[in-house]
Amino acid sequence: MLTVRFNLVPPGVILLTSLLIVWLGLSGIARGDELGYGGEFARRQVLWLAIASITATIVWMIPYQRIKGFSYPFFAVTLLLLGAVYFFPARFGARRWIFLGPISIQPSELAKVTFIFALSEYLMFRRNHRTLPGLIPPLMMTLVPVLLILREPDLGTSLLFFPVMFGMLFIAGARRRHLLAVILAGIALSPVVWSNMSAEQKSRVTAVFLQRDGAVTDMGDGYHLHQSKQLLALGGIWGSEWNGERVDDPRAYRLPAGRTDFVYCLVGERWGLTGTLGALLLFSLLILSGLHVAACTRDPYGRLMSTGIVVMFAAQVIINTAMTVGLAPVTGLTLPLMSYGGSSLVTLGVCIGLLLNIASTPEFDVAGQPFQFDPSA
Repeated sequence: MLTVRFNLVPPGVILLTSLLIVWLGLSGIARGDELGYGGEFARRQVLWLAIASITATIVWMIPYQRIKGFSYPFFAVTLLLLGAVYFFPARFGARRWIFLGPISIQPSELAKVTFIFALSEYLMFRRNHRTLPGLIPPLMMTLVPVLLILREPDLGTSLLFFPVMFGMLFIAGARRRHLLAVILAGIALSPVVWSNMSAEQKSRVTAVFLQRDGAVTDMGDGYHLHQSKQLLALGGIWGSEWNGERVDDPRAYRLPAGRTDFVYCLVGERWGLTGTLGALLLFSLLILSGLHVAACTRDPYGRLMSTGIVVMFAAQVIINTAMTVGLAPVTGLTLPLMSYGGSSLVTLGVCIGLLLNIASTPEFDVAGQPFQFDPSA
């Protein structure tokens, strides 16, 4: 059988696209500083970027197979941290952070990665997930962090675990009809989920269906959505970087959480449609490169990890960009590598380092072989 090894092209594409995405995010954060959102967050993001770069380099250099034996302990520690957040004071109405002096840690960001570690190790050589009862352990592994994160509350981050779980189960060989049965069961239980959602979470969902373009600014639940779409419209084709600001009213440029959840809108205002489409193109290239790594590696642990990382990136990009244009409820989910935030950037640095590691580890032959099972069987 013909086998090949990766050259430097896939790692180079992953690295270059990641850097360009980070640069676009920094430009959006800096634009938020210019618009007087308070504070100089761009400089802080540069510091976090330096830390994330060091972290990514270390993860890239250390063979990823060494993580395998620590997957479950890492996941267990993260679950303890998710419980520890409730012993710290609330911030902006939520308990998502652990405060260590001037530094705050968001365990939910770490949980996304350690969950991928743990599920990858569990699914490596098992066959029980080929049966419907065999899906219960992976589902329980998913529900524990999801429920802890939902209580913070953080609806957006909790939503990411399910597509990651389904993507990894599919690659590991779970039967399609079993996955479909689980999805249908989830849809059937959606009324129960709705009845247990808070009033704020419900209002964010209903705001999507009540939005009216051209109407008076909604100062209630739809304010974020109205302002995000308005900021994108003000950017036009080329953005304020080339054409200047289109209106003199500073209220038109107000956008709560602009440098975190809605940084995509700031990029659109600064660089226009070319900037937003460019961001989507870069994300697509990064995701496709990650899929190429997952499709080629013959190591089960590496394939599962890279699949989980790619699905997490894709789901986060789709949810975040959809909510900024009114196609999805505002969930408070950040945009990978672009939004302001130290915990998020460092965690994503680990993910990029792992993709680079899997793509360039010389000990493993790589070839386009089926993973373990035929999913259609």
